[in-house]
Amino acid sequence: MAQSLTQLFQALLLSSVLLACGPSASVAFNPAVPNPYKIKAEDIDKPRQEKLITGAEQTDLYVPYLKGKRVGMVVNPTSIIGKETTVDSLLKLEVNIVKIFGPEHGFRGDASAGIHVDDDVDKKTGIKAVSLYGKHSIPTKEDLADVDVMVFDIQDVGVRFYTYINTLQHVMEACAEHNKEVLILDRPNPNGFYIDGPILDPQFKSGIGLKPIPIVHGLTVGEYAQMLNGEGWLDNKLKCRIKIIKVANYTHDMPYELPVKPSPNLNTAQSILLYPSTCLFEGTYLNHGRGTQFPFTVVGAPALKGKYSFSFTPVSIKGMAETPLFMNQVCYGLDLRNYDVSNFRKTKQINLGWIIELYKASPNKGDFFNSKLSKQMGVIERLIGVADFRKQIIAGKSEKEIRASWEPGLSKYKTMRKKYLLYP
Repeated sequence: MAQSLTQLFQALLLSSVLLACGPSASVAFNPAVPNPYKIKAEDIDKPRQEKLITGAEQTDLYVPYLKGKRVGMVVNPTSIIGKETTVDSLLKLEVNIVKIFGPEHGFRGDASAGIHVDDDVDKKTGIKAVSLYGKHSIPTKEDLADVDVMVFDIQDVGVRFYTYINTLQHVMEACAEHNKEVLILDRPNPNGFYIDGPILDPQFKSGIGLKPIPIVHGLTVGEYAQMLNGEGWLDNKLKCRIKIIKVANYTHDMPYELPVKPSPNLNTAQSILLYPSTCLFEGTYLNHGRGTQFPFTVVGAPALKGKYSFSFTPVSIKGMAETPLFMNQVCYGLDLRNYDVSNFRKTKQINLGWIIELYKASPNKGDFFNSKLSKQMGVIERLIGVADFRKQIIAGKSEKEIRASWEPGLSKYKTMRKKYLLYP
């Protein structure tokens, strides 16, 4: 009798757990059932992760708001809903899109890095396309005259020198000045799981860095928009009216592989995760994969012959790198295409070891940071954001010593950032 009562109690308890958890609850793992989330064996008792839904995909939350308004769209090839562009999808939903605004690389993404793009008419839709990476980077009063609301839908990669957050700032400044609202369709940050790098010193403000944030800022575009407003960083401390359609079921620590490449030279998931570390090589006399099909995942120079066995040869590639550094010359150096990028999740740090190693290996150290040697080089101070880094590398400082110089600025930023988070 006691055993029967115990069994009855266990059955009732199991029923109550299933009712509390809902119809999708599971208390056992069936290996015969396909597991799209690739749950590890040790995680089988944890609830399944809900499907991530980008802001753009949640059309029911914002299309009614756009109806009856003249809409401007700040978009590029990452602006998609399923397999269609956000522009095409919203046109089918009878949203009145009157103008398209394109950032670096253009609306269709076919312009190389740093190449100015002219205003045009989008051939597919017939809508006027205004370039924000040509004659002007900030929408003018005339650009906005026939726009009631601006929609910003661009995939960022969470790095200070990736220019789309600058485009966001310029759009917000123009809309704040001319009393237009900005609707942000938020997207995940593939590098959102950590914050690292020195805070940008204002003396090195440039087109690849406008605000005092670290290299890896740990924010989505929507969160960064809130920071721009909240910290008074828009011109004349204006506040822009913004609405944000949040990403559903997203956390900063969630791995996210982009469905399309965010720009011509970030063409793999590997390159996106290496980018915060390897883009620093733009400020050195080394080729970092431009002129190959694997940019930001290899680094080298002809002068390193005999130091490294791995080699590659940059060539002219239309739409990616027409005149890469060391074009048609064999470069020797590091192959990071198979580097275990999960290390970034473990360390929560960019990798400075590679630039320290290659400086030590360089036979012509006086050339290493000399941006006068090639128009394809950037200035290292604008990339790293501070004055000391070049001197620290030349002096042979350790990574630990270099990192120590980033404080207390980095810690203060991490605290400030918390005010603007939309996601855990």
